[in-house]
Amino acid sequence: MSGYPQALTRSPARLIALTFALSVPFWVAGPAIGRLSENLPVSALMACCPVLAAVVLVRREGRGAVARLLLRVVDWRAAPHPGWYAVALVLPLGVMTASYAVMVLLGRSLPGPRVAPIEVPLLFAVFLLAAACEEAGWTAYATDPLRARRSVPVTGLILGVTWAVWHLIPYAQAGHGPSWIAGQCLFTVALRVVIVWVYERGASVLAAVVCHASSNVGWSLFPDHGSHYDPVVAGGVATVVALLVVAVRRGPSPPRR
Repeated sequence: MSGYPQALTRSPARLIALTFALSVPFWVAGPAIGRLSENLPVSALMACCPVLAAVVLVRREGRGAVARLLLRVVDWRAAPHPGWYAVALVLPLGVMTASYAVMVLLGRSLPGPRVAPIEVPLLFAVFLLAAACEEAGWTAYATDPLRARRSVPVTGLILGVTWAVWHLIPYAQAGHGPSWIAGQCLFTVALRVVIVWVYERGASVLAAVVCHASSNVGWSLFPDHGSHYDPVVAGGVATVVALLVVAVRRGPSPPRR
């Protein structure tokens, strides 16, 4: 478990409540201001709220607590093997690739990739920053206390359902219908289970950040800035992957540094 004993006494419920409260202004601003891009409403900027909530809560733990929390997010040395970052990167991209293949087999008409190569590192950099802000809360703050009492799948389901509900308003403000939102919620829950597993096995918050960011990059490459992305298909594929990874048993989890 965590290398920080005080982390096990933290309250994920407080983080969730504060994150939702901090997100309200972004939800309200969404309809008033418009969109950041064709597929992203202004309310997507709520990605900063989990880290803000975590910082507010860990300040009570004493001097240096905030710095320790934030350093965990960028500590690339925490993983017992750098290969875990490759796993974190490849898994979500594999889900998107498999989803594309399933849609082709179903006879969907899909264009070829239309994202310029130069865009890929730029997209990854932007999504990496957003993912770091979220995972400072969902992983660095909330995952360890949940894992002290729950299994990886249950921890993933608790955080995944919370994550999906938190995104409901931005999904609606982006103009998506009920079936799209339901499929995306399934994908979101499955992805969180995968992220918890990556964190558990890779012993690194940064690995969770990479996994999260990789999923967003995969969506952007599908195949024209998310133009033909089908969350119902992606959610089904992600659920299969989540079931497979939690079934993997290779001894005890690496210790947290």
